[in-house]
Amino acid sequence: MRFLITGGAGFIGSHLADHLLREGHEVTAIDDLSTGRMGNLAAILREPRFRLVKGRVEEAPELADLVAGADLVFHLAAAVGVDLVVQSPVHTIETNLRATEAVFKNAAAAGTRVIAASTSEVYGKANSPTFRETDDLVIGPPTHFRWSYAASKAMDEFLAFAYRKEKGLKATIVRFFNTVGPRQLGDYGMVIPRFVGQALAGQPVRVFGDGAQSRCFCHVQDTVRALVVLAADPATEGEIFNIGSPNPVTINDLALRVVALTGSRSTVEHIPYDKAYAPGFEDMLRRVPDIHKIRRFTGWEPRKSLDEIILDVAAHMRQP
Repeated sequence: MRFLITGGAGFIGSHLADHLLREGHEVTAIDDLSTGRMGNLAAILREPRFRLVKGRVEEAPELADLVAGADLVFHLAAAVGVDLVVQSPVHTIETNLRATEAVFKNAAAAGTRVIAASTSEVYGKANSPTFRETDDLVIGPPTHFRWSYAASKAMDEFLAFAYRKEKGLKATIVRFFNTVGPRQLGDYGMVIPRFVGQALAGQPVRVFGDGAQSRCFCHVQDTVRALVVLAADPATEGEIFNIGSPNPVTINDLALRVVALTGSRSTVEHIPYDKAYAPGFEDMLRRVPDIHKIRRFTGWEPRKSLDEIILDVAAHMRQP
């Protein structure tokens, strides 16, 4: 098959490209390299079944042809990371809305199916023990830039279903819950690579807030498997799926596990949210996905443990 991956030089996109090429498919990636990196594609750049188009998705003159020439589009291009969202809210909103609209418009015209990446952030301030795809989305006020990412991705989802209703778009929405693994950078606030980098350098592992907040972490290989099985099942079109691990860990415990597994002598240091991000920053105490739906449709569930994730990230960072 022929696949188009927007954000194909990014963390998840590059791992997905690797997988699809190993399975014998043709892959075209488009990426403006703002957060994606050429190094992520080093192993496949000379692969004859791979093509890289450099540029912004919404500005690419060949986008219509790329979409029409693909059997399926994985739309992964987005502004990512809490640090980037807080520092560059205009970039966040424009990237997430304009690129998605361009992909949906061309996919609807060509009849090409799309799997579009959303995020657990859309659940916002809701306090459910676990989040189901049918839950209400409770997003904070527009005066807090922290919510610009969640709001823009929620709008992407509304746009997908609007295009489905009026233009016949064949789209599946996936909500990622903290995908982690080799190639992910801590530059934009991703917690595990940031913790691992600090531990390997012997620096204090900096926990933002009191560390009682809990999160779930899914290995990128498991996330890629989920994307592939969803793509293989036409019955998943028109649906929303959580992708993540259902096993939460507090950020305090995560920091201690990173220190132990890396053999570091680092201490754990707590930084107030106001100092780490901005005054009035809001965070959620708990965010755990309900994955019954994707399990029911495809049989998928994560296989890699949190310890395996940490060790894989550390091994990648230790490479020269």
